[in-house]
Amino acid sequence: MRLSFRLPLVLVLIGATLVGCSRDPNVRKQKYLESGQRFFEKGKYHEASIQFSNAIQVDPRFANAHYQLALTYLQLDQPQRAYQELQRTLEIDPNNYKAHVDIANMLISSKNFKQAKEQHLDLLLQQDGNDPDVHMAMANYLAGTQDLPGALQEMQKAIALDPKRPELYLNLGMLQFSNQQNGAAEASFKRAAELDPKSMNAQKALGSLYQRQGRYPEAEQQYRHAIQIDSKNPDPRHALVLLYMAEGKKTEAENLLRQTKQDLPDNSVGYRMLGDWYFANKDLDRAATEYESLYNDHPKDLVVRKNYTQLLILKNRLEEASKINDAILKQYPQDDEAMIFKGQILLREGKVTEAADALQAAIRNDPDNGIAHYHLGRAFAQQGNYPRAEGEWREAIRLRPDLTEAQVDLAAALNRKGDWSGLYQTASDIVQTQPQGVEGYIFRAVAASNLGRKEQAEQDVNKAIEVAPGNSIGYIQMGSLRLTDKRFPEAEKSFQKALELDSHSVDAMNGLMRTYLLQKQPDKAIDAVKAQIAKAPDSSAFYDLMGTALFESKKDSRSAETAFRKSIELDKSNADAFLKLGQVLLSEGVPDQAITTCQQGIKDNPRDIALYIFLGELNEQRQNWNDAKAAYQKVLEIQPDNALASNNLAYLMLQQGGNVDVALAMAQTARRAMPESASAADTLGWAYYQKGAYATSIDLFKEALKKKPNDPTFHYHLGMAYQKTDQPAAAREQLKQVLKISPNFTDASTTASDLKKVISDLGGI
Repeated sequence: MRLSFRLPLVLVLIGATLVGCSRDPNVRKQKYLESGQRFFEKGKYHEASIQFSNAIQVDPRFANAHYQLALTYLQLDQPQRAYQELQRTLEIDPNNYKAHVDIANMLISSKNFKQAKEQHLDLLLQQDGNDPDVHMAMANYLAGTQDLPGALQEMQKAIALDPKRPELYLNLGMLQFSNQQNGAAEASFKRAAELDPKSMNAQKALGSLYQRQGRYPEAEQQYRHAIQIDSKNPDPRHALVLLYMAEGKKTEAENLLRQTKQDLPDNSVGYRMLGDWYFANKDLDRAATEYESLYNDHPKDLVVRKNYTQLLILKNRLEEASKINDAILKQYPQDDEAMIFKGQILLREGKVTEAADALQAAIRNDPDNGIAHYHLGRAFAQQGNYPRAEGEWREAIRLRPDLTEAQVDLAAALNRKGDWSGLYQTASDIVQTQPQGVEGYIFRAVAASNLGRKEQAEQDVNKAIEVAPGNSIGYIQMGSLRLTDKRFPEAEKSFQKALELDSHSVDAMNGLMRTYLLQKQPDKAIDAVKAQIAKAPDSSAFYDLMGTALFESKKDSRSAETAFRKSIELDKSNADAFLKLGQVLLSEGVPDQAITTCQQGIKDNPRDIALYIFLGELNEQRQNWNDAKAAYQKVLEIQPDNALASNNLAYLMLQQGGNVDVALAMAQTARRAMPESASAADTLGWAYYQKGAYATSIDLFKEALKKKPNDPTFHYHLGMAYQKTDQPAAAREQLKQVLKISPNFTDASTTASDLKKVISDLGGI
């Protein structure tokens, strides 16, 4: 989640100013309105929003209060609430033309051009065609719909109506600037500055124009002039910082921000700029240190408290984050951002259900909060409820198209389920939102490769390397493309380059190992990971990879066991290493040790699904039926829709005399989620068998056997179903096949001896 730079609505009354107010509602609402206007004029927008809200509580149809509250929300950067208040204003007072202008501009900004024109601009031009603001809004509409000549014509109309108004020239210049009419834009900005020499915005606009043209000294001069004009405004200082960054003057940028902190000790935006800059540059350590200082110096600044909380969460300092956030919630129980922070903290603590509850409460409070939907999606994903996670991420993107984090998580989900067309579209959206980011190009390359669009995949990988040459991910994907084409030397080169850039890259190391293993060179694969371990000796994942290669390719279980134990020693949260160590121990004939290893892995990773499922399977093999059931039930507590756990638990219930109806429902769930699984078909068939639906069960057993023709249990089930449907010859043939495949076959309810007797009763052996 990004740091929030919005000042949230304070939900406590500033009661001292209200004592003694008249009981007359008209007098009271007017006093609230006037008080709010005074706060607004002083730039105290929190307090203004409270007073305007108080006026509305006295009279819900007080149109002027709704309008003033809308303007306040715009200043607080809460556009959704501003839009709602503007709508309410117009419901009460349809002739409030200023509200029509403001809502039209908001719709234009969000690209809702048709609604802006048909519901507002047409009316405004018809009712008040001599208002410069109406023509300026129409100009913005025409510019948004790519009619630049019409937009410029509307701006000329606006200027003709009020030729001494500097902001009209400023808007004209912005239109010209956005369409790269640099000379005309410069003239317009200069005219705005002439009309209002104290216009900081005109000077800043000139600076932006010069910066785009590469006229950096002139741009700096304009920004510094803007700072002189409005020394208490942090905006031109921010613009100058961006200029320094464009010039590669990072030291100058940092020094300016330090100076800004000193110059604007009472301006929250100003003294926060240094910490925010560290955060924007992904220097979380310095950002956290800076915000700790700000928190000590400005303990009542709500934005500081919130931003510091977010940084503490990102640094995984959850106890400190929770303490600050709890204090915010105690003061403002309905604060949306604090409720979201609570969800984030609970999510990181592994309290997924509680996190989902907190995030859903935030959404009930503000249904249009894209950040809340994004984190709720993450909670659902941790629960294994991927359809709902995907739905939440799509809603987050709808509400916040710029929320790249939601787009990336959605792309990862689509990649995981192999929806290549969906991934291609989502990745393209990421590229459009962040053309200088690497994730969109990589995801689109993956999608294009799987869709057979090799040329597009190649282009995107090359673009990823171009925009982020120091990031290993582009070279990893290039290696994967080369590996798909069996261009092994080039794949090897790409993966090695990725490891040079990031010596801890598990994906790069895994790709390099696969390159060797596909060429049947396991020794080279093992030597490669050993060499990388020498460079990154603290990498648990590398020992995990080495153990995997030793066990699967070299069949060296002893050496593999040593590698997995080292992996676990380095990182007890590496659940994969626990799982594979358990598999090695099982192969060595010590299943009890495998169970103990699984149990320890679960203790260190209490929400890892794979460990519980393996533990269940191990207990099944040991005929520890209750322990097996408990393991599968735990999976379903964590991930209610887990198909494999549903299937295995359903089968155990059917074998152990459990509730057949419950088992049938679980088997149906597993079958829907795993339609290609032979085991799911067999389990559902066995449930129907126990319900007496033998014909249906036969079809499912046949399907299972088509996929796994040598499974003795499937033959046994089909034989029993044939017996129940008076098909003795077919039953005898299936049961004989069981003993042919597994002479010592045993099941929860039968043995090989029992089968021989049944076969004899059916007329042969």
